Amino acid sequence: MGEKVAADGIDLADRERYRRKLHECLAGLRRLLSERRFDRPKNLIGLEIELNLAGADGLPRMMNSQVLERIASRDFQTELARCNLEVNITPHRLSGRVLDQLAEELRAGLAYADRKAREVAARIVMIGILPTLTAADLTAANLSAIDRYVLLDEQMRAARGEDFAIDIEGVEHLVSRSSSIAPEAACTSVQLHLQVTPGRFAAVWNAAQAIAAVQVAVGANSPFLFGRELWCESRPPVFQQSTDTRAPELQAQGVRPRTWFGERWIGSAYDLFEENLRYFPPLLPIPGPQEPLRILDEGGVPDLAELVLHNGTVYRWNRPVYAVADGVPHLRVENRVLPAGPTVADVIANTAFYYGLVRALAEEPRPVWTRLPFAAAAANFDTASRYGIDARLHWPRPGRGGIAEVPAVRLVRQELLPLAAAGLDAWGVEPADRDLYLGIIEARCARRVNGASWQAAAFHHAVRQGLDRDAALAAMTRRYSELMHAGDPVHTWPVAWAVGAPPVVPGARRTVESA
Repeated sequence: MGEKVAADGIDLADRERYRRKLHECLAGLRRLLSERRFDRPKNLIGLEIELNLAGADGLPRMMNSQVLERIASRDFQTELARCNLEVNITPHRLSGRVLDQLAEELRAGLAYADRKAREVAARIVMIGILPTLTAADLTAANLSAIDRYVLLDEQMRAARGEDFAIDIEGVEHLVSRSSSIAPEAACTSVQLHLQVTPGRFAAVWNAAQAIAAVQVAVGANSPFLFGRELWCESRPPVFQQSTDTRAPELQAQGVRPRTWFGERWIGSAYDLFEENLRYFPPLLPIPGPQEPLRILDEGGVPDLAELVLHNGTVYRWNRPVYAVADGVPHLRVENRVLPAGPTVADVIANTAFYYGLVRALAEEPRPVWTRLPFAAAAANFDTASRYGIDARLHWPRPGRGGIAEVPAVRLVRQELLPLAAAGLDAWGVEPADRDLYLGIIEARCARRVNGASWQAAAFHHAVRQGLDRDAALAAMTRRYSELMHAGDPVHTWPVAWAVGAPPVVPGARRTVESA
């Protein structure tokens, strides 16, 4: 969720000073760009994964502080709700056997965290939305006790001025209201970082936007929320609606939501930071100590703290990131499209597909975003979120001009997987890694199976075995957890299994009661 802040109260003077400093930061960013002060990429990639905690009964466990205390590693951090935590993998150079290295480190880290979670009768579950969550689980009382989360919740509630409304029409219809942003915590994601030069930033970001729908189609893993089957990847509508600070009148006026796909292809990283200031009022107006323009005048490098903090409260699916490392500024594209899970192998397959494809598309002589209207890319994202592996997407006709509607699985197998392979070759990734992990994507498409389709099929199997809705969701979640920890990729998972009674967990109670 970004930088740490202290919730010591905000007054009008803070807001005025923060707005002034935001614009000074933006001017500082422009100067840094014009003076070519940015670090050159070292082909480093970063990986963050948000996780859930569940008991042996499949129900959520609100105990991230206890689990993190036992893990005792800086690689694991809190997330928004007490049933969430996040793991950060050390940046790696994108070359050689990097994919297998990432997989091994992630398996080791998750296995260790799961052993520690078991000490307090919990388990780590890597899944886009935990199917057994209820509206009663995600309330302000179950937010993590971190100043940033408390203050963000207060400020977003004040901006909204009324309850947050979730209304999603999918396989079933869900209508829910919340006085807090806590339902956003249902959404757990994988975040992929890529450092780029300012000159290449626009091409990489545009490529990432163009393929966001394809990522979702093959990687969807969030079909349930609050007991209802919704979209194959329900995170986008849930995230948008649970963080929507716009009253209905502002929505009707066309004011942009803070969770935003965007509305145009860009020409530079500056475009995105400038849009964030122009369209979105500050939520956390906490001025930092630096004066960015004075620091630049003295030959230094400012941290642009206000701009970074504000940027973290605009939830783009591909977010621009400014940071300073060893006194040198750099830019990253943070890809936030993918849900967590199902397994380490699936996560690394999604990672390989993204980094290979974005490299290939960013270097095409006639880039895809010059042939695909931005509105079509945005519509593709919604379509892929609704229908997952069965989505039909609009894509430029290869070599013939125009736009065609094509099944996502055909687009991936016939056009995009070869591009992703070429992109991984360009990065210098070993062919064995390339073939292993892109092969998982190909197999998902061939079998038309991803995490979302497996969850839905397994839930309906449990219902056919005579379980009611809640029991079926819990049984499916327990089975998912077993298979997730076994580690075979999701396209190999059997749907049918012996559905039995949930295990007895001494002292276990419903999550909201144990909070």
